[in-house]
Amino acid sequence: MEIGKEHKSDGLRYIPQVKICGLTRIKDAVQCAYLGADAIGLVFFPESPRFVTDDLAREICLAIPKGISRVGVFVDETFASIMQKVERCGINAVQLHGNESPDLATGLRKEKLIVIKALFHAKKPAFEDAVNYRVSAFLAECGTGALPGGNALSWDWEKAKNISGKYPLILAGGLTPENVSHAVSLCLPDAVDVSSGVESAPGIKDIEKVKLFISAVSACSLVKRPWRIF
Repeated sequence: MEIGKEHKSDGLRYIPQVKICGLTRIKDAVQCAYLGADAIGLVFFPESPRFVTDDLAREICLAIPKGISRVGVFVDETFASIMQKVERCGINAVQLHGNESPDLATGLRKEKLIVIKALFHAKKPAFEDAVNYRVSAFLAECGTGALPGGNALSWDWEKAKNISGKYPLILAGGLTPENVSHAVSLCLPDAVDVSSGVESAPGIKDIEKVKLFISAVSACSLVKRPWRIF
């Protein structure tokens, strides 16, 4: 596990970072960045309603400001396929949201990428499998529903608290502007990840919801810890 920099802070409190995932429109990505998102997620899983082509992903990555992490979300892709998209699209982070091996994660880390491995409450790889991976952070997800992620299903977020005490953690799964502060209080994640919770339709972000979500996260407080993911 590579330890990153300290959390962003407003001088008094330590605040979780925010990743807005499943962007499919350039204007949405730019507005999310303007509103204060630390990272945007681009889904390369063909079965997802938020799937983006390489060309669109590249346009989005070029449009958003420097300093915002560009996260490619992959499900059981090969190293070669992931690196092809990284180089073509300008991605600086990869999220492995399937049953990827520890060796694949290690190989991607050697490419100087931020590597995020999803672990699941309801299926494998499970939270206890964290010990097998050397990554930048883990993403805790429910693991039920038709898709690997983005199912809008809330779950018992407190189950991820043991991970947040040991590793950099991104909390995902059913988060909305209305419940994110409660979820943060339960497991103290280093970052939160939202997709369907700020949408008007799959892949179409409701910018007012994005604004409310980021505002709710900004009102949260964390105990100081030395992990900054993005």
